[in-house]
Amino acid sequence: MPRDVITPADEKIITAAIQEAEQKTSGEIRVHVESNCDKDVLDRATEIFAELHMHQTEQRNGVLFYIALEDHQFAVLGDAGINATVHDHFWEDITAEVIKHFKQQKYAEGLACGIRMAGQQLQAHFPYDRHTDTNELSDDVSFGE
Repeated sequence: MPRDVITPADEKIITAAIQEAEQKTSGEIRVHVESNCDKDVLDRATEIFAELHMHQTEQRNGVLFYIALEDHQFAVLGDAGINATVHDHFWEDITAEVIKHFKQQKYAEGLACGIRMAGQQLQAHFPYDRHTDTNELSDDVSFGE
């Protein structure tokens, strides 16, 4: 079960990283954790992206970190707005950094690091505007089976 691996303390670390990143950008970051992924990891991440309504942000600048723990699958997925602005290896760089931590079973630390990396790019392309920005999506970690 994902909640056996991602503890409440881990959730706090992850949520704090999301909140820290989102204080500097209009972008939205979510984390979804489940046990298994029975299809291509990017296809499953795309399904979760839609289920979490991440495509409905005003600037199409949502980023999803998807993890299937038992199957050792990970993907980071960005919406059209962010994909149009980041460099070609942006997602691969984040994935490599996160997986480096995952291999040491440091899931919260890996996710927090990846979230900060995404936040830096989001800040560069989608800076926070205190007059117009709202938190469009939950910062909480979502869990599947």
